[in-house]
Amino acid sequence: MNCLIPYYFLHCSIFQTLIMHILIIEDEKELAKSIAEYLSTENYLCEKAATFHEAMYKIEIFNYDCILLDITLPDGNGLKILEELKKQQKQDGVIIISAKNSLEDKIKGLQIGADDYLTKPFHLSELAARVYSIIRRKQFDNTNIIQQNELTIDLLAKTASANNKPIILTKKEFDLLLYFIGNKNRVLSKSTLAEHLSGDFADMLDNHDFVYAHVKNLKKKLSEAGCETYLKTVYGTGYKWEVV
Repeated sequence: MNCLIPYYFLHCSIFQTLIMHILIIEDEKELAKSIAEYLSTENYLCEKAATFHEAMYKIEIFNYDCILLDITLPDGNGLKILEELKKQQKQDGVIIISAKNSLEDKIKGLQIGADDYLTKPFHLSELAARVYSIIRRKQFDNTNIIQQNELTIDLLAKTASANNKPIILTKKEFDLLLYFIGNKNRVLSKSTLAEHLSGDFADMLDNHDFVYAHVKNLKKKLSEAGCETYLKTVYGTGYKWEVV
């Protein structure tokens, strides 16, 4: 099932500078493993759920940038998971991956709220390209340039600048910057930021000092580049990217 990454996806690899969380709901262990390994090479943080109940637990606790959903699970119907996501008004992107190639299933899945439908077997590179497309469309209105007043972010070039002055950011800092902008005017707790950067492993960390360190460095670099103070500390709660 493995194959070469197309030219298009080489250019799309910008998105992988963010830590994007993928949930693979698939009971075929070898297929789930192959998908996770392939997407991990593109710096996606992948988690797996092999059963209906495990998947329901995960979507209740965590948010994901994209969910790969097999609708035929040993202990339940995957479409019920999709219905639960929509009931909770979650914004997770969903790609149904199924061996069932019936028009009825496709229509039903898309009507409930799936973003895409991919029939097995499929090329992993095609799956990765579709994941990228959904995430970009949901988070950044399908654009590669983010402009906010004096601040410009080029997703393809992986660069940020203020008043045409480059801002040199680490991978984590760039990830945080995009995450803040994608959640502007919302207070993000340290635990939320830790989960975004570390996934399930955030629960195993003794503290979130690493979040403070990354945010502090990001604030300093933005200030030195002449940015307005968009990133604000909400004491006792977390941080907020504030735009009027």
